Amino acid sequence: MGTAKAPQRRAILTGGLAAGAALLTACSSKDTAGTGKAVAGTPSPSPATASRPDSPWSAFARLMDGNKRWVDGELQHPDRDPKRREFVAEAQDPYGVILSCIDSRVPPELVFDTGLGDLFVMRTGGQVVGPVVVGSVEYGPMTSGTPLVVVLGHQRCGAVKAAYEALKDRKPLPGNLQSIAEALRPAYRETVERQHADPVDAMVRIHTKQTAADLRSNKDLAPLVKKGELAVVSAYYSLDTGRVEVLSGAPSA
Repeated sequence: MGTAKAPQRRAILTGGLAAGAALLTACSSKDTAGTGKAVAGTPSPSPATASRPDSPWSAFARLMDGNKRWVDGELQHPDRDPKRREFVAEAQDPYGVILSCIDSRVPPELVFDTGLGDLFVMRTGGQVVGPVVVGSVEYGPMTSGTPLVVVLGHQRCGAVKAAYEALKDRKPLPGNLQSIAEALRPAYRETVERQHADPVDAMVRIHTKQTAADLRSNKDLAPLVKKGELAVVSAYYSLDTGRVEVLSGAPSA
């Protein structure tokens, strides 16, 4: 998991280096015609001077900007070079926590066009949680002030489909796979309460929103949410388009 940067470290980054970050960001975000539009493939600011989003909204906005680049095919591949590796080698200060599925088609660092030191990432089948996973989600917000948590479900989730069918047919899944089905039972119950054209997709969305709501009301995270220092967002990733759709909990500017 690594060592998170202490508040003093963050203060240095956001204070003494802020001017350089602003200058570099301005220079890298404009095209040669002066339209102010980002240029596809424009290198990200130097890792030593790039400012870390320090509010739920700024972190959310950066993630969604990255997802738009992913959808549009205008990737910047930020924070993925030797200089960045050297910069984060001794300490880290990610601005987001992503809880997503193990599905090979949904890698958060690519989906949001991020790089080294940007995100804490947890991946479980069907993005189900237990004490260890919840503790891992809590790590960033509680130790280094990470301002954003995103629970990311996705289209055509095999884990949710298997759980839905197992619970519907009352046929347990083999081995420890059944523990995933049991973790998804609350979402299954809510799904079958009403008819859906695609019950598995509905169950993905319901489970994702339930998980985010549970984290939002977690006794350790809830105080941070109440103070506006943390947002817990539920979102849904389309395999067809690459787009991330926000379901609930989006922070306001």
